[in-house]
Amino acid sequence: MNTLFEPTSAGSLQLANRIVMAPLTRNRAPGAVPTPLMATYYRQRASAGLLITEATAISHQGQGYADVPGLYAPEQIAGWKRVTQAVHDAGGKIVVQLWHVGRVSHTELQPAGGAPVAPSAIRARTKTVLIKNGVPTFVETSEPRALALGELPGIVEDYRRAALAAIEAGFDGVEIHAANGYLIDQFLKTGSNQRTDIYGGAIENRARLLLEVTKAVVGAIGGERTGIRLSPVTPANDALDADPQPLFEHVMRQLAPLDLAYVHFIEGATGGSREIPDRPFDYAALQEAYRAAGGRAAWMANNGYDRALAEKSLREGADLVAFGKLFIANPDLVQRLKRGGPFNEPDRATFYGGGEKGYTDYPVLATS
Repeated sequence: MNTLFEPTSAGSLQLANRIVMAPLTRNRAPGAVPTPLMATYYRQRASAGLLITEATAISHQGQGYADVPGLYAPEQIAGWKRVTQAVHDAGGKIVVQLWHVGRVSHTELQPAGGAPVAPSAIRARTKTVLIKNGVPTFVETSEPRALALGELPGIVEDYRRAALAAIEAGFDGVEIHAANGYLIDQFLKTGSNQRTDIYGGAIENRARLLLEVTKAVVGAIGGERTGIRLSPVTPANDALDADPQPLFEHVMRQLAPLDLAYVHFIEGATGGSREIPDRPFDYAALQEAYRAAGGRAAWMANNGYDRALAEKSLREGADLVAFGKLFIANPDLVQRLKRGGPFNEPDRATFYGGGEKGYTDYPVLATS
């Protein structure tokens, strides 16, 4: 029986335990450049088997929130090098989550104040974050424009370049963000994709961009250093599918031959209920479809886990378990899980934007 605290592997990643720090947006990278404070934040949490960074834009167009980091300019690569070096010096492993937000953006965040892009010109019923007079402020997203067919190869290339930049920056690998209603997820789901070309309509068409991006990243850095994040039924950012079960079983069968390091699933609603009564979903069937097609990647579970639920998930077939909000307030979460607590309570007022407070100042347990 697997336990949370035993070593394991995911592709080429040799991990000290099965505990993963989930990607957590913190809005502390002014100008999209990672800071020394971010290096401290990630180093503090390096006892996790694997750290997944906050979502990181692959291009200026891919930005959707104020003060989130990017990975498309030299100064950003230099900033991330400080982060990866700090984590490695502390004995940890870290991958970067590659992100294009699509329509979940605002004209103030886009190049030359242009419209955000999307599969179809359908506005997302959600909010993003701008900095107003130094204060993080939630605002409605802007009306997007539909991407032209000829623009999509450029976006695939942006992912490929970002993956190569990640390796240059010292990351152990990358995670493709294909969840939570962002660009790739928008293409997957019928509620946000009403295209009539080869990227719309049938499941095979809606999954096309995800597979093109994944193949490009794998071709650049290898499947053994590539993970992917999916969220079949979350209502996050207003991207919903009329029939997600066959869609995601198809996706898993197509991903199987790529020999990824891991696949990362958000179960239920992101940051909310693990069960959505009007949207039942069979995650075990996804794993069965993936394994039947020859897939060998580690299986990562995520959403609302504590130690007991995590160990139950490991018994039922997961290989890794990601923890989110617990890692915000507990940099030494691995030690606290071993002891059964106590756990610091997170300061929600400092989740998005700010400085050290609520970021790098949470206390750790005494080691003696």
